[in-house]
Amino acid sequence: MIFLYVLSVIVTIFLIIINLPVFGRLPGGLRLEKIRSQNNYRNGALQNLSVTPMQPEGVSFFKILNAFFFEKHSNKVPGKALPAILPNVNGSTKGNLPEIIWFGHSSYLIKINGLRVLVDPIFSKTPSPFSFIGSKAFLGTDVVKAEEFENIDVLIITHDHYDHLDYESILKISPQVKSIVTSLGVGSHLERWKIKKEKINELNWNESITLFNNLHLTAVPARHFTGRKFKRNQTLWSAFVLKTANFRLFLGGDSGYDTHFAKIGEEHGPFDLALLECGQYNAYWPYIHMFPEETVQAAIDLKAKFLMPVHWGKFSLAMHPWNEPIERVVSAAVARQLLLVTPKLGETIILTEYMPNENWWLNE
Repeated sequence: MIFLYVLSVIVTIFLIIINLPVFGRLPGGLRLEKIRSQNNYRNGALQNLSVTPMQPEGVSFFKILNAFFFEKHSNKVPGKALPAILPNVNGSTKGNLPEIIWFGHSSYLIKINGLRVLVDPIFSKTPSPFSFIGSKAFLGTDVVKAEEFENIDVLIITHDHYDHLDYESILKISPQVKSIVTSLGVGSHLERWKIKKEKINELNWNESITLFNNLHLTAVPARHFTGRKFKRNQTLWSAFVLKTANFRLFLGGDSGYDTHFAKIGEEHGPFDLALLECGQYNAYWPYIHMFPEETVQAAIDLKAKFLMPVHWGKFSLAMHPWNEPIERVVSAAVARQLLLVTPKLGETIILTEYMPNENWWLNE
């Protein structure tokens, strides 16, 4: 009887925890019906364009856990606080050129055509459901706080992983947001968090929306996966093409390398700037994140004039040294004669006019 009592208490606590708001909610009702009607929905889940195993053949999940937690990995975090510039997150652009401010990882603010577009904001200390679990943000990366953002016109959320859809940041930012654009199914999480459904625009791949008369957004394929609890790929993962009358930006989200980049480049390019992930890779999961050299190739496939590497510089979510992604991207870009922009955290780039490419991480 004592055993059964203890077991029932443990089960009850577990059920309470996994149903906390931070985990969001799986799609249901009409939203689920729409997801199930998509061409990329098969076998109870949304699918990538190419077969995409989580790890290569012969590599077990337990082998990855052992390597991550029990093998020694040096230089995973910077030895001191990273240099940062205090940004003007609420001001307008100084001219007619787009401005972009990177906050580390895949969070950045785009000021374009008088609009302010915020992408995948994470301003919590850890990219996890609870602050005591997971990699801590690097020193110096708290350049701004979520509550500082005012009157965001468009919030873009590429997918529902904790390092892209951050519960605490969304709660603080969303009241100041006019419109949210995200991947199919992610709206279920947002509605669980009391965000008005009228704000939420969910797109399947190759679906588009025009906001404020001059901002055109198209969801395009990525090679990744989703899930905040145990069941994967119940919501979609996407990159986004942002177009105005004069500029085209590629907002990459998370993606392994594949042929979809070349197709997007043909259909939507050339791009003035591609913001692409370059960190958190490993040979144990080669299909869902790009190696830095693949990041450069993806930018070339997209026909991008400039590449801005993101998904690094704030958290250590893989086993490589913290600055290895950017060093490898720089080397590959030089070899391929691709133009890079590598701003410090909080630094404002002005497209075509101020494109910093200092190797600032070398002194850290």
